Amino acid sequence: MTNRLRTLLCLTATVLATTAFVAAAADEPLKELPYTPGLDLQAMDTGASPCVDFYQYACGGWLKNNPIPADKARWDVYAKMAEENKRFLWGILDTLSRQSEGRSQPQQQIGDLFAACMDERAIESAGAAPLKPWLERIEALAGTRELPALLAELHLATGDAGFLFGFGQGQDFGDSSRVIAFVGSGGISLPDRDYYLKADARMRKMREDFVAHVAQMFQQLGSPPAAARRDALVVLRLETELARHTLTKVQQREPKRLHNKFDAARLQKLSPRFDWAAYLRALGVPELREFNVTEPAFVRAVDQLLRTRPLPEVKTYLRWHVAHSMARVLSEPFVQADFAFFSKTLRGIPELSPRWQRCVTFTDQLLGEALGQEFVRRAFSPDQKRQTQHMAEQIEQAMAAEIRSLDWMSEPTKKKALEKLSTLVNKIGYPERWRDYGPVKIARDDFMGDVLRAVEFEQRRQLAKIGQPVDRGEWSMTPPTVNAYYDAQKNDINFPAGILQPPLFDPKMDDAPNYGNTGATIGHELTHGFDDEGRQFDAQGNLKNWWARADEKAFNQRTQCLVDQYAKYTVIDDIKINSRLTLGEDLADLGGTVLALIAWKMEVTTKGLPGDRDGFTPIQRFFIGFAQWACENVRPEEARANALTDPHSPGRWRINGLVVNFPEFEQAFACKPGQPMAPVKRCKVW
Repeated sequence: MTNRLRTLLCLTATVLATTAFVAAAADEPLKELPYTPGLDLQAMDTGASPCVDFYQYACGGWLKNNPIPADKARWDVYAKMAEENKRFLWGILDTLSRQSEGRSQPQQQIGDLFAACMDERAIESAGAAPLKPWLERIEALAGTRELPALLAELHLATGDAGFLFGFGQGQDFGDSSRVIAFVGSGGISLPDRDYYLKADARMRKMREDFVAHVAQMFQQLGSPPAAARRDALVVLRLETELARHTLTKVQQREPKRLHNKFDAARLQKLSPRFDWAAYLRALGVPELREFNVTEPAFVRAVDQLLRTRPLPEVKTYLRWHVAHSMARVLSEPFVQADFAFFSKTLRGIPELSPRWQRCVTFTDQLLGEALGQEFVRRAFSPDQKRQTQHMAEQIEQAMAAEIRSLDWMSEPTKKKALEKLSTLVNKIGYPERWRDYGPVKIARDDFMGDVLRAVEFEQRRQLAKIGQPVDRGEWSMTPPTVNAYYDAQKNDINFPAGILQPPLFDPKMDDAPNYGNTGATIGHELTHGFDDEGRQFDAQGNLKNWWARADEKAFNQRTQCLVDQYAKYTVIDDIKINSRLTLGEDLADLGGTVLALIAWKMEVTTKGLPGDRDGFTPIQRFFIGFAQWACENVRPEEARANALTDPHSPGRWRINGLVVNFPEFEQAFACKPGQPMAPVKRCKVW
């Protein structure tokens, strides 16, 4: 179970806009998506040398002309597209929210949810009242025996693993055809365990600010200042204990470490203080007998906490997480307090996003496929899907050719790799079968009720999967999303319609920048199936080692080259990239661009090599198109947080760190050996 309510209510860093765009459309929805070319000459800084700093050359103009908006932590090309998509969705939702007749059920649901969210007067008049039933339940808790049932209700209502631990479903690591119950770590509010455990001055100050924020929230619940601070320190102590027993972000990238099967008796023995049978009954799944416990030491730590901490402290902890998990859908004092710490202090964002933007986000994340149908109908044509599918098939052909040509992989392992590639599924644009939100009651005068009902619907939908066949057609992203992903256990790559728009995919543009951009993204996701984590899953999505020992050693030697390379790059101040954390993404960047370049050459072979355009050769346009997706400005606070938690390297290094490994780049821009973008040593895996 993910932190679903916090996730659903979290305003992502990808809803951004350029200063010019914001000025032109600050308070207006879009009737149609705007056009930005796939290779933007205005984004470049041709005064820079591509052989010295290719990122500056490709993105310098963009960086100069696109300061970060006041309500954002970062600002990049993906984010601008997400902002434009949201403005477009705003127009759709605003229209539907005003209609009283002629709406389908999904249109009624998304229109009324948006209307309820925009009804600030009703939300303000409710104040903290929506929390009252939960706070009363916590106060009435007579002992930890009653805790499992209460936790189950809180998990259903919020989906928030901040309540001690997470519980949900997932494909069995050992048999991907089966869906089983998962027990996961959670229980903390800050982004990573290091925020609790590191002793440097910056982290000590962050913990002080956290305590002040928690105390403020307790005061808003009615506690006097002194009591509120005492309770905030209790929350910090309990969360620190849980953080101490949580795996690091790098350890969480090791699937074998997370594969721990328990039956009901072993799970109860692991945490004897917690009545799992009572928890499962309250959750509505009393029949469950098999579990994957991703972090057994963490579950043991939860049991230890319940055994050693007095009941009032546990109640205090629960009160905090009720307020924390629901703050962003409450009245303005809660919203502003939550923003002040979790956005301003942690991420450096000066201003709260406008209400319409938050309401579009809530609607997308609570009823995403209902809203996605409206987006697809207006913004994603069959031809866009066909073109993307064609490119994806070429990328697969390129990967097959690369596997066959590898001189470091044995024939038996190549056979297994090709088998895995042959079972890969490309999912383009949107699901083949739309999700039915029919059971979710949406009332335009009950925003908090709408949110809780939608979250509970999703939680029960997820739990109902346990013991059922895997739905391989399901998506984990909504169609308007500007992103893509690879699912190792389903062995599929997923490209929502939102990412298949200009400038990332531009049907008006020549092939070179499209292959450099979207082609490299497709290749990136495909390569995740063969990166340091994805390669541990076989063609059926099972966690199974299909590599010969010598091949595995050769792979690790080649990936170490990237680990060493990226570890030298600076994120900010004196903070270097944690290249063990970013290895999977760095591998996917490198492999994906290799595959895109091969696929583009296939296309050129069929169509013929075009002439120069805008003063650039076709292969130069490939690399510039590739680079411009990563143009970004990031606030210092966000950069520091990302260094601890984000498995992606900063945009500058995702470009400069990649092109240095391409002799084709050196030749395309006539770089001299030894220049920064033309080093003597290069890394190559696929």
